[in-house]
Amino acid sequence: MKITTRDFPTYGIDIGKTVFHVVATDERGKPSLRTKLRRDTLLEFFVKATPAVIGMEACPGAQWLARKLKSFGHDARILPAQFVKPYVKSNKNDTNDAEAIAEAVRRPTMRFVPVKRPDQVDVQALHRVRDRLSYDRTKLISQARSFCLEYGIAIRTGAGIFKLDLPRIVDDKSNDLTPAMRALLSELWIEFGEIDGRLKQVSKQIESLAANDEVARRLMTIPGVGPLGATALLAAIGNPKQFRKARDLSAWLGLVPREYSTGGKTTLLGISKRGNSYVRRLLIHGARSCMRHMDRSRDRLGTWLDALQARSHFNKAVVALANKIARIAWVIINKPGATYHRVDPALLPT
Repeated sequence: MKITTRDFPTYGIDIGKTVFHVVATDERGKPSLRTKLRRDTLLEFFVKATPAVIGMEACPGAQWLARKLKSFGHDARILPAQFVKPYVKSNKNDTNDAEAIAEAVRRPTMRFVPVKRPDQVDVQALHRVRDRLSYDRTKLISQARSFCLEYGIAIRTGAGIFKLDLPRIVDDKSNDLTPAMRALLSELWIEFGEIDGRLKQVSKQIESLAANDEVARRLMTIPGVGPLGATALLAAIGNPKQFRKARDLSAWLGLVPREYSTGGKTTLLGISKRGNSYVRRLLIHGARSCMRHMDRSRDRLGTWLDALQARSHFNKAVVALANKIARIAWVIINKPGATYHRVDPALLPT
């Protein structure tokens, strides 16, 4: 296939598995080229094209394509799909999607998904695998517990307790389990061991990555942030310079109130829950752990927590602490050598 190009300032790409729809616009934003390209010819097309702004929706393959286009000298930008949808003006099809992307990518107030380095994508993939394994393990435990309840046997909650209870129940010949159910539970126990072993292996990989990363080690000085939280935060953020201030990071993670204001009346609702739900969950779990176990008398954060908990619900205080943790993390990531200092309130000036 012979590929010809012209000088266009903006392109929109609708990404597919093998076929990509490309729309180019001129200086006035008018669509001037509509074409379909296969994966191999797409790269050849943009190697020959003059440097331009190229937009694409966030989806599998967008990070790889953006890195490739940047290496060709283009300004590749990834847009969240929900910000592109308003620019689709008629029926939805691949060409109209590409045209909407080309229009949206030039908006001065548009927000973009950061282009990540390959190592950040690798760490994020590890977290995805670990999260899936954890979910599968919980699902298996719940299923085994429900089977046992059908025979009047109650297993206590928790993975650690499950490891102790299930072998004992299977070996106990005096209970009401049938031979068929006993065999099935034995198979589930073997499957549980495989999932649990794989989960531990992936967790050790993440812990090793955190121990060998200087920024992750500094992040782990923050109360409630461990190897999982530190590496997940670094992998999800991409380029920290995209956030101008600390509150932008917490807003990006969905840890700020959702606003629904009109007519000059400000209405704040629950947290927005935008952004990366996995990282937000890790930060909230870390904050909940701090609320229960941190020695508040030996950390200046304790005084703030005591005052907060006195005037608000426990869960609201947990989310507020997670918000503060995210803002502290922004400072540590952007300031070389910065760590969290656990200052004793007794040492603070009065």
